[in-house]
Amino acid sequence: MSDRKIPITNIYFLLCYAWGHIDEGDPARLEQIDGLNSIHDLLGYVLALGTFRLVRGGLDQGYIDIQEDLAGIRGKVNVGESVKRALRSRGRVACEFAELSHDVLHNQIVRSTLQSLLRVRDLDSKVRSAVRQAHTKLADVSDVELSRGVFQLVQLDRNRRFYRFLLSVCQLIAQQLLVNENTGSATFVDFSNKSMEKLYEEFIIAFYRREQELFQVNHTGRRIEWVTDGTASQNTDFVPKMEADVILEAPDRRIIMDAKFYLEALTDRFEKKLRSEHLYQLLAYLRNREAKAAYGPKHEGMLLYPTVDDSINIDVYLEGFSVQVRSINLAQHWRAIHSDMLELIGAKGAIQNS
Repeated sequence: MSDRKIPITNIYFLLCYAWGHIDEGDPARLEQIDGLNSIHDLLGYVLALGTFRLVRGGLDQGYIDIQEDLAGIRGKVNVGESVKRALRSRGRVACEFAELSHDVLHNQIVRSTLQSLLRVRDLDSKVRSAVRQAHTKLADVSDVELSRGVFQLVQLDRNRRFYRFLLSVCQLIAQQLLVNENTGSATFVDFSNKSMEKLYEEFIIAFYRREQELFQVNHTGRRIEWVTDGTASQNTDFVPKMEADVILEAPDRRIIMDAKFYLEALTDRFEKKLRSEHLYQLLAYLRNREAKAAYGPKHEGMLLYPTVDDSINIDVYLEGFSVQVRSINLAQHWRAIHSDMLELIGAKGAIQNS
């Protein structure tokens, strides 16, 4: 890829697909974030706008356990605590009861994430203002430490789709923020190649599951079994697992797609060549899955690279397999990305799937 970058709106587009919340990436919302120049501004603005939406619709509530010394009895009386602290002599009794409150874990995560964003020094002024206002609207919610484990403790039913979306935003912010314990300031770490590679792969899977009906996507999983004939059973455990990124299957076509988020799709040491290690890996997938297939059309392979300028369109036949090398331009308008993704597999027009 060149010095050009993937536009912020397109990264949001990829994230919404990867998280399974593309409805939150509709054109109106994409226009709202257009003009922002960094990932932390994007995520901060999305979280602030999402918080305003939660407040307008009514923040979620849940029962929380409260322990309080009361003049009367409410809920369960903690006899031991009442005796230990001689509360009866003061006309009080230790009570334990549950009370409806906004101070539940998922609201705490949203508030604490907004608080952490306010520590980022180079946050866009418009975004900072929105984040501060959103934080103020959660004044009756407690803070919580944004550890990896705290996100796993949240339990939401299917009717809380928008909360799940915002928690995905919160989790990504928590993963990318580095806090200076001495100064309290925070720095947002740009996505690494590894993070972008994972996002790119998850986007492709989610996109094809939602937007077309020609192929089943990873219907039987992505695992490809090695052909280990002749290997002693006690030694098969030493063979590493083999897993493709995307497997598309239809009655008349089977495609093994390898998504390569690679800075330079073609080597240029002496002349332009396809990267041999990428071809070797794809051929291993094709050979072994074809050998295990009892019936059906012959497998095809596709290497799919992201670009921000030039396109790649190469067709080769290797060891009897059709291999297509293609690119998707992530710098173009997101509607064009949508169209090109469908065209890659011969699908015309978006078909909405659940």
